[in-house]
Amino acid sequence: MSNRWGEMLRTAVSLGIRPAVFWRLSLREWRMLTARPSGPEPMGRDAFERLAEAWPDE
Repeated sequence: MSNRWGEMLRTAVSLGIRPAVFWRLSLREWRMLTARPSGPEPMGRDAFERLAEAWPDE
């Protein structure tokens, strides 16, 4: 097994995907499962608190 396959299999196991299921995945399915979400990062606590201060719920 090449290092890349080993890395992919370890990632699958860390996601709760059993090895037998991993080997049945299509490349498209694998990419969907491991793709990073696109878009902005979630708002951090500090930014949320500044926003809540500027726009209080009253």
